[in-house]
Amino acid sequence: MIHPYAAAAFLLAILPVIATPGASMTLLIQHVTTGGRRQALPVALGTITGLYVHAALAVAGLSALIMHSSQAFTAVKLLGAAYLIGLGLWTWRSAASSPPPVRADPPRRTGSVYTQALLANVLNPKAASIYLTLVPQFVESGRPLAGQILTLATAHALLMAVWLLTWSVLIHQGANIVRKARFKRVVGRVTAVMLVVLGLRAATT
Repeated sequence: MIHPYAAAAFLLAILPVIATPGASMTLLIQHVTTGGRRQALPVALGTITGLYVHAALAVAGLSALIMHSSQAFTAVKLLGAAYLIGLGLWTWRSAASSPPPVRADPPRRTGSVYTQALLANVLNPKAASIYLTLVPQFVESGRPLAGQILTLATAHALLMAVWLLTWSVLIHQGANIVRKARFKRVVGRVTAVMLVVLGLRAATT
């Protein structure tokens, strides 16, 4: 296990990263606005799963290999950027039709939202860099590495879940006021532009 003070310091260090709007927040806005507050759960679960994937890679040393190999890092960065851009284009196309929201979403839709959030996090090099630049500062070499990283990843996941679910309530309340097809089309297109911008930024940074 890791010292509670170290875990608290780690959360303070990553809080600005979580508060910065990214792909997870973009997906949250899109799906909660169009499908209701229940859509926040698969977005949060997909994002959290992605965090544990990065934690597992950090334990195995694969993330370090990617970050220290310019070719591998570039490949991962471009793959993530291509996914975000593709998701943005798909969102723009979907916003044009603007189908009426279904309150009880079928399992296939929920799985799709979960997969989108998972891939958006797994293919994000910034998320991987957290476990390579910040995590080493809060672990002790004399203790089992896997247990310490798992503890930090769990704390990270809980903070991310609270952040996303809190925002889902605010987004849902705002959407109830202007729950119109035109408003949803605008939100969908803004979301699409944000995803494309995030993808271009990931490809060029």
